[in-house]
Amino acid sequence: MHYLVNNTQLNVLESGNGPLTLVFLHYFGGSAMEWQFVIAQLADQYRCVAVDLRGHGDSSSPETYTVGDMADDVQALTQAMGIQDFVLIGHSMSGKVALALASRQPAGLQLVLLLSPSPPEPEPISDTDRQEMLETHGQQTAAEETYAKITAKPLSKLIKAQIIADNLRTSEAAWNAWLLLGSKETISEQMLFILVPIHILVGTKDKALLPDVQQEMTLPYLPGATLESVDGAGHLLPWETPDELTIFIRAKVGVMCSNTELNL
Repeated sequence: MHYLVNNTQLNVLESGNGPLTLVFLHYFGGSAMEWQFVIAQLADQYRCVAVDLRGHGDSSSPETYTVGDMADDVQALTQAMGIQDFVLIGHSMSGKVALALASRQPAGLQLVLLLSPSPPEPEPISDTDRQEMLETHGQQTAAEETYAKITAKPLSKLIKAQIIADNLRTSEAAWNAWLLLGSKETISEQMLFILVPIHILVGTKDKALLPDVQQEMTLPYLPGATLESVDGAGHLLPWETPDELTIFIRAKVGVMCSNTELNL
């Protein structure tokens, strides 16, 4: 299903019902498809909404792609879909988007869950890696090499094909903008305004964003946030370890519900 927000057609996958909505956001070069196995396990209890961010997946490709633009899209989408109480679940690039949105204290936001998030500071990508990614985007070989780098657990041929396809169909504008602008943005001063609990999950074998990045560049700006890990997992937790991730989400949402007046 598509929703028009901020002059952008956003593709949305929706499943399940419940008073609490889980809003899933994907990694750089990914799509909402990465959440399908997690949503399949959670839709019995929650309304699950997974979004293709602008320029990714089946969403349209406008001109600008700042972290603020993407946060604007998600905020407008929650309003367009009539979402009230919700949890933001951001992965990698969209972890930064989720933090930016949470700092605005949007009505209804109860909790933020982050998977290997891009930190509030500029993301630690070497100039060499950044330039190589800029020059090789859209090339099958480069997409396959990226797949090998960002995964640590064996995946099926179908899942591998989906991950590579998502990489290749990311618009050039979105790809370049994240590498040249979004990943370099600093939003650390905004973190002071986040009022909801935050929990972070990483893979111990994540080579795209090393677990130390969270200790050194994310947690210092988020007092009270927790950090947990999945042993042997790489960067793509929703694809690699959906069962462990589902357990993590259920546990954190359950604690949140028990600590609030929400009857969810």
